[in-house]
Amino acid sequence: MSSGRTLNILVAGGSSPSGIAVARALRGAGHTVFTVGSDAARIHAAAADAGSGVVPLTCDLADPAAVRDLHAELTARAGHIDGVIHLVGGWRGAKGITDQSDEDWEYLERNAVTTLRNVSRTFYDELAASDTGRLAIVSSSAVASPTAGGASYVAAKAAAEAWTLAVADGFRRDQARKSGNPTDAANAANPAASGTAAGPEQQHSAAVVFVVKALVDPAMRAASPERKFPGFTDVEELAAAAVELFRTPAAELNGRRLPLNR
Repeated sequence: MSSGRTLNILVAGGSSPSGIAVARALRGAGHTVFTVGSDAARIHAAAADAGSGVVPLTCDLADPAAVRDLHAELTARAGHIDGVIHLVGGWRGAKGITDQSDEDWEYLERNAVTTLRNVSRTFYDELAASDTGRLAIVSSSAVASPTAGGASYVAAKAAAEAWTLAVADGFRRDQARKSGNPTDAANAANPAASGTAAGPEQQHSAAVVFVVKALVDPAMRAASPERKFPGFTDVEELAAAAVELFRTPAAELNGRRLPLNR
């Protein structure tokens, strides 16, 4: 758990309103923040909006080689990364099952799943080694109650959740083995073991899923002042939750789905 120490944190999908809010909040908490997007002009504008000291980087996170290059650049700049807040996503919907298009599925899978796989595999070892390693994604409450119209979207979100929880299991097993405690190692080998299996003194890395109905930001409110956005999560609430990840013991977080919807 962080004790006021400056951490190196990567915000993926940093051009979005949520990316800007999260980067601003993490920088305000005293961390070194790198924000990455696929469009150079947009990510530089977003970093400027997030505030002084937020460092913009350009990368196609769906390209494994490009992510390896990003990792090399961050290693040269910062030495290591302590946290990844993965906010790459998007929405595509349809009327029902039969009109779920291949194009929409490819877009959703690329953004929600492929980018996450590339980033988490590339940065896994240093997140696992960090004494405050954190990986977080944003998923949808619709995963628990999917609709026909949102089939592709929810399937991609469910896949991203499964991948993130598998990363959590990796952290749990790795750190239980390194603790040297046979009980910890036995618990980590048990699929039913809790996220706290390694104990707070051993578990130092965590992967979590933030769950929202949808996100809302000031521009959305300004564009539709008559709307109440019931159940939506403000991007500032997400940003505050991201900051708290680095203040909360990993054993209390690892493998958890954390609802932020009101």
